[in-house]
Amino acid sequence: MTPALPVLPGGVTIREVGPRDGLQPETPISVTDRVRLIEALMVAGVRRIEAAAFVSPKAVPAMAGAAEVLAAVPRHAGLRYTALVPNLRGAELALSSDVDEITVTISLSEAYNQRNVRMSITESTQEIARICSAAGPTPVDAVVSCAFGSPYEGEVAPDEVAELAARLQAGGCTSITCADTTGMATPRRIAEVVDATGPGIALHLHETRGTALVCAYAGLALGVTRFDTSVGGLGGSPFAAGAAGNLATEGLVAMLDDLGVETGIDLDGLLAAAVLVQDLVGRPLPSPVAAAGPRTRLAETRSGEER
Repeated sequence: MTPALPVLPGGVTIREVGPRDGLQPETPISVTDRVRLIEALMVAGVRRIEAAAFVSPKAVPAMAGAAEVLAAVPRHAGLRYTALVPNLRGAELALSSDVDEITVTISLSEAYNQRNVRMSITESTQEIARICSAAGPTPVDAVVSCAFGSPYEGEVAPDEVAELAARLQAGGCTSITCADTTGMATPRRIAEVVDATGPGIALHLHETRGTALVCAYAGLALGVTRFDTSVGGLGGSPFAAGAAGNLATEGLVAMLDDLGVETGIDLDGLLAAAVLVQDLVGRPLPSPVAAAGPRTRLAETRSGEER
């Protein structure tokens, strides 16, 4: 008899953040190569892609040319492009580039918020409300950084996450993503935050302490159905000490395939995109699945050796 697993959702939505979050701490690559990566992800079946950030190129050189990226990417029905913006000016530039969704970031850590967007939490809340007003019908997703703990202030109460999420939604945000910016989340912390906010949040997880996949499973078991991931496990904030890469897209998809949870994404296609991004950044990827391949491939190899 197969042991019983928790009742899991039938499907999830994955927002691929590799072209933005994944590449932002890397040595800049060309607009052409960034578009090549987006096209490879699209071929793999990815339908939500954070393609660019409209930020100062002095602050984040790897994100220069955001408008050029969005002008060059393929446009198809069902394919949604997101851009990260730090302020109203960035939102105006993103909207003029025909983005399908805007992401804004705000932290529960006052110190990190100042380092990241040079505003207080209160100032960020006000700026985000202005962005939502300017966005009109374009959805605005608020990414709440340090939602599971701050490298500067320490523990964060789940009720604080829920209170800030409610304020952001009252100000016009259409969805909330809880981000584990420096890898402080654990399954217990995931459960506490989901209990406080409800399972309608998305999770944006980082691998600083190797807990991203188990935290994603914990969220899935609690009914969370939206996840941010980065091909190859690249990423990390250049403004947060100790931030490591994101949960690897291929790692999450491999687990969900095994669990029978639908993503609409082809794992072999993702691995091809991972090979491309490894060539582009010029170093090995941190993703275990990108390095080892899916478990079925190992089984097939061993079977062939035995024959």
